[in-house]
Amino acid sequence: MSPGRWSGSLHCVKKMSASPLPANLRIASSANVCGDDKSSEMNRLDGLLLTPRGFVRGSLEMVDGRIAAIVGDAATAAGIRDSNLPIVIPGFVDLHVHGGGGYDVMDGGDAAARVASVHGRSGTTSLLATTMTAPPEDLRAAFAGLAAVTSRRVIDGARILGVHLEGPYISGDRLGAQPDFARPFRMGELMELSALVPVRLITLAPEVPGNIEAIAALVAAGVIVQLGHSAATYEQACAAMAAGARGFTHLYNAMSAMHQRAPGLVGTALAHATHAEIIPDLLHVHPGAIRVAMRAIAGLYCVTDSTAAAGMPDGDYRLGRQTVTKCMGGVRLADGTLAGSTLTMDQAFRNLVESLGLSLVEASALTSTRAADYLGMAERGRLQAGSYADVVVLDRDLRVSSVFVEGRRLDHAS
Repeated sequence: MSPGRWSGSLHCVKKMSASPLPANLRIASSANVCGDDKSSEMNRLDGLLLTPRGFVRGSLEMVDGRIAAIVGDAATAAGIRDSNLPIVIPGFVDLHVHGGGGYDVMDGGDAAARVASVHGRSGTTSLLATTMTAPPEDLRAAFAGLAAVTSRRVIDGARILGVHLEGPYISGDRLGAQPDFARPFRMGELMELSALVPVRLITLAPEVPGNIEAIAALVAAGVIVQLGHSAATYEQACAAMAAGARGFTHLYNAMSAMHQRAPGLVGTALAHATHAEIIPDLLHVHPGAIRVAMRAIAGLYCVTDSTAAAGMPDGDYRLGRQTVTKCMGGVRLADGTLAGSTLTMDQAFRNLVESLGLSLVEASALTSTRAADYLGMAERGRLQAGSYADVVVLDRDLRVSSVFVEGRRLDHAS
């Protein structure tokens, strides 16, 4: 292996001791990785590594799906893209994924595994499968299909961490591209679905009768509550936040807009939110509005809201029970309403850097670390000893050259 180039080969090494680096760069940890068992062998990457303390020029070592050590010297962030060395960053974390590669999460069966595989190629190493507003029988079928792939790792895809239940507990007045099956919250329905697959995150409209009253029980059950697809007033949204709602679903889209005398859901988010998701495809939200959200919301994070059309040619695709059309880089219903996106997280990352002028460190926080922290999964979304070895290798043009999910290189990454 030549210096500065990542190696996909496996290396059996002796137990390590920390190298004599400055204290603020000593990210190495001990790991016994000798032995004949393949699971105890080590995979090593060399390059410019983005750690929680900045870029390091050195090596990252992975054992048993975890990062065993990062060793090297501090690198100046300003010159990262001028180097010919690979850029090694945390794998992307996407909390809003409906589909990709022609497959929709609502299809059940192995569709979710196909979606995880498609997004894995683009550097997404963990995601939440996101369901549509649908009749109870459709949701049960989708969850039954998801059950098999959330209990294990997709061999050549992202890890599915659970479900983002986007509806059906939303407003009929702010459906966006959601089918018209909105209804008030039903605890029994949620318990039935959660018994199949963990619901990590739920989107609801606080103005729907009974929804605010349900928030405390959802939070107590460990579900993160987001506000979205809603015509709520500022006062209703503040009441929902006081009850425990924490975030906002695809900020600005499918929610009551901000007016100086009626701040609506957008105004509530900008005034009070610590977390919100945003779609940086530069179609759903103007770059200027993204900048506003970045200044106002410390925990802003990016999602794709991707559909089956992601990674596919122009044409018609399914989104839940609806047909959507991909053309000119977007996905729309027949009436022109935006219907999710074709975005992948690697393109989101490039948009943040090349169109909004963010640094690689800032873009990584928005596409990886903040979402992982929001879910309470601090062992993902960062490159440090002990974390899951979820890693993306980029070239100087920020194109994905390799992806590792829990230490395993995706064979079809390109």
